[in-house]
Amino acid sequence: MAWSQSEYPERIGFLSLPRFSMMAFFSAVEPLRVANRLHGREIYSWHIFSADGQPVEASNGMTVVAEASLADIKSFPTVFVNASFEPERYETKPVLAWLRRLDRQGTRLGGLESGTFLLARAGLLDGCRVAVHWENASAFTERFPRVEATQALFQVDRGRWTCSGGTSAIDLMLQLIEDRHGRDLAVRVSESLLHARMRAPDDHMRLALGRHMGVRHPRLVKIVEAMHRNMEEPLSLERLASIGGISRRQLERLFRAHMEETPAGLYLKLRLVRARQYLEQTDMRVVDVSLACGFTSAPHFSRAYRMQFGLAPRDDRRALRAEGAFTGFLGRYTESPTETESLPTPSIEPSSR
Repeated sequence: MAWSQSEYPERIGFLSLPRFSMMAFFSAVEPLRVANRLHGREIYSWHIFSADGQPVEASNGMTVVAEASLADIKSFPTVFVNASFEPERYETKPVLAWLRRLDRQGTRLGGLESGTFLLARAGLLDGCRVAVHWENASAFTERFPRVEATQALFQVDRGRWTCSGGTSAIDLMLQLIEDRHGRDLAVRVSESLLHARMRAPDDHMRLALGRHMGVRHPRLVKIVEAMHRNMEEPLSLERLASIGGISRRQLERLFRAHMEETPAGLYLKLRLVRARQYLEQTDMRVVDVSLACGFTSAPHFSRAYRMQFGLAPRDDRRALRAEGAFTGFLGRYTESPTETESLPTPSIEPSSR
């Protein structure tokens, strides 16, 4: 089967990979359907592809029927890659070669949720700003340093259309509709979907940090934000206090009063949670994860990790993979059972631990 291009309906293709996000898929398709109805003619059509042309099961267990395989699609005007859990598993040579060929032909390419990982792996996002789900942002940045991952709901940059997943696909498609058919139609589609408002690309996907952690004190929010930004090279407690405009003693009191936690204790937990995300979502070695999260002593990292999560880092990674990990997608990992979790001296932990 070979697809031809014509002005109308504008064909939108979706490469659906196993365990793809059904929420993102529905959120992308429904604005197109409503646009057709409100416009009074079929201005969009949508087409589902799979790597082999077979039906594909989403992460929620529902299955969609593919119209064609990658071998059938020689060219197509617009294609979105839709993935969720374990995108690295589907970074096969045929898939990456297909995406590169479409790019050479001028196809508009996009990624829904972790579909962006495949575009980055194909080398098609270097220098671009992209939207990545907040759970996967750290792993994405570590793996693709040439791509600027943002906390935006969606991004349109240099012909690449990406969204962070979930309902942000609605906003991405509303932008697509507005670009081609004007804001009036996009607003009408948004209202028909009971979408409260057309969100801008720079709307952040997460609650503000204060609301997310139940913190309202402005100095405390500022300090915790600094912790989040400085994981690889943790700041000293003196530096954190300075950022908040208070003394170290005031810093300790502030955390006890509002967080029921010490600054050092919270900072350590935040770094360990980041480490678990790396172990879950990337193929980084344990020693590299420890360094990326500010631990200069890998044995200390392993002890702290076990105390926090009940398992050593490598064992927890295996358990997460065996369980299927519903907290985020998993990446492949290749580690030798004899790998020694040791780092060069010094073994002194940063003063913020």
